[in-house]
Amino acid sequence: MTDTSRSTLSRRSLLATALTLGAGLAFRSAHAATAELAFDDLYGTFSPLGLEFSDKVKNLTGEKISIRGFMAPPLKAEAQFFVLSEIPMALCPFCSSDADWPDNIIVVYLDRKQTFVQPNQMIEVTGTLDRGSWVDPETGFVSQLRLRDARYKTV
Repeated sequence: MTDTSRSTLSRRSLLATALTLGAGLAFRSAHAATAELAFDDLYGTFSPLGLEFSDKVKNLTGEKISIRGFMAPPLKAEAQFFVLSEIPMALCPFCSSDADWPDNIIVVYLDRKQTFVQPNQMIEVTGTLDRGSWVDPETGFVSQLRLRDARYKTV
């Protein structure tokens, strides 16, 4: 083999290796972009002051996450948000204050309109995690945990 063919072969091998590594890193980055969260991960402790967010929730605030649960019936058909619960619910667990906030729900604000599903159908929701007391200016709905710019699919 001549020096020229070795050099060409070497460049081709290097280029192929670089492309393979680059594709692998891109796939890993895209896959790692959405962290999974479970209802058991939401809170760390319960004290006289109420529920305290878990370290996982604190670390994932502002990040894209996915969580599975059940859609509680929306307050109104054209609502841009719904409540995701750990278990199927016949009624929406509407909260009037922070103290009433259950430990097994999260509010989901959709990035676009989607058709609501039956309350006994498990769904997976992906969106940006937001935490802390917040009052929806349109509905007065009080929430502690939210997913913003979210979408869901049935599983």
